[in-house]
Amino acid sequence: MRETWASRFGFIMATAGFAVGLGNIWRFPYITGMNGGGAFLLLYLVIVLFIGVPLMTAEISLGRRTQLTPIAGMWKLTGRRWHPWNLLSWLGVAAAVIINAYYIMLVAWIVGYFFMIASGRFAGASQEEVATTYAVFTTSLGPMFLYSFLLIALMATLAARGLRDGLERMARVAMPLLFVLMVALAGWSMTFPGAREGLAWFLTPNFRAITPATVLAALGQAFYSIGIGMAAAFALGSFLDRDSSDVPGNAAIVVACDTAVAVLAGLVMFPALFAFGLEPDAGPSLLFLTMTNLFAQMPGGALFGGVFFLLLILAGMTSLAAMYEVLTATLIDATGMPRRVAIAVVAVGWAVLVTPVLLAQGPWAGTWAFGMGLFALMDHASGQIILPAAGLMVALFTAYGWGYSAFRDETNRGASRFQVNAAWRPLVVILIPLAVAVVALVGWGLIG
Repeated sequence: MRETWASRFGFIMATAGFAVGLGNIWRFPYITGMNGGGAFLLLYLVIVLFIGVPLMTAEISLGRRTQLTPIAGMWKLTGRRWHPWNLLSWLGVAAAVIINAYYIMLVAWIVGYFFMIASGRFAGASQEEVATTYAVFTTSLGPMFLYSFLLIALMATLAARGLRDGLERMARVAMPLLFVLMVALAGWSMTFPGAREGLAWFLTPNFRAITPATVLAALGQAFYSIGIGMAAAFALGSFLDRDSSDVPGNAAIVVACDTAVAVLAGLVMFPALFAFGLEPDAGPSLLFLTMTNLFAQMPGGALFGGVFFLLLILAGMTSLAAMYEVLTATLIDATGMPRRVAIAVVAVGWAVLVTPVLLAQGPWAGTWAFGMGLFALMDHASGQIILPAAGLMVALFTAYGWGYSAFRDETNRGASRFQVNAAWRPLVVILIPLAVAVVALVGWGLIG
């Protein structure tokens, strides 16, 4: 018999655990730093409300409607194994597989940094020493393989316990702990002299800083952070009971949790950066170089940095655990293989995929294709090409394949106060497909 969630809280925490990851605590702050602070934050919040919530609602609703993971679920909805709309599921699963191949490596880096920072290794270190440590550490294959394979083994062990005793139980503990620690760090960050300037920069919109590029960056970050198009919300929604689950309410809470973590990450990082005179627009190096320089300078930096990287580990592991469950359940639904076999297949697949990514940081370093290294190539292919295509398919299928009326009726089944109403129609049928199409076209390089 197919498992269902033990509680609404467990579903929300597990789905939020999937959405809340490095995209919130690492990518959101550096994208915000590169796009003017408060103006970007305001745009991001508007996009999350009017695009993120409806699309998350649609994905969860599709899963609950079919009671199957994306590939088998789309077979059921279209009535065929081969149908153009089925591309929605294959693109989502492909994006999830590629992203997790390098996501494991990133979480492994974070585990290593947690031990280094918590032990006081960076105390008083110069910027040159921090940069040298980063270069050496990320090319040290022994520790990287060890941490990566231990993460895979841990995720497999968790999946072997089942949906309720594995992913759900972990999320019910890890997500509240993550919120508590983030609030504590944000409060600590604001106690530093000069922190008020960083807080004002982050929370005060400068409307002159809003450009078309800022809007596109906010759209792209919303997709990346919430995880639209990655097949996970579809799969996790398939474990909901069809008659009693409040899909639009659950989706709104999940997106609110995801957004709250991103905002809290900004409240942790920007006041501290401004207090110690560091630039907020460092880009992707913000986490491993700029923040590490910050911990080297600040009083209690080992404790502050250790807790901060513990947050990143929690966020990374909840995302990995959710994706492991999604891929395991997808194999079971699509092939009928026993759960223990599917768990083993995912473990072996992850180990095989992460190996060249790790080697590309060392002996296999160099240009792989299109002038990019393997890590950059996989990130570009998944984030700029496949994921926008999957998100576009979700938006188009909801509006025109499934149809707005069918979407509304299914989604409102079991809903309480927060329901799909007439105000949603122009969003679902016009605005969201257009917005997602723009993100896709920019990602594909067809418009600049």
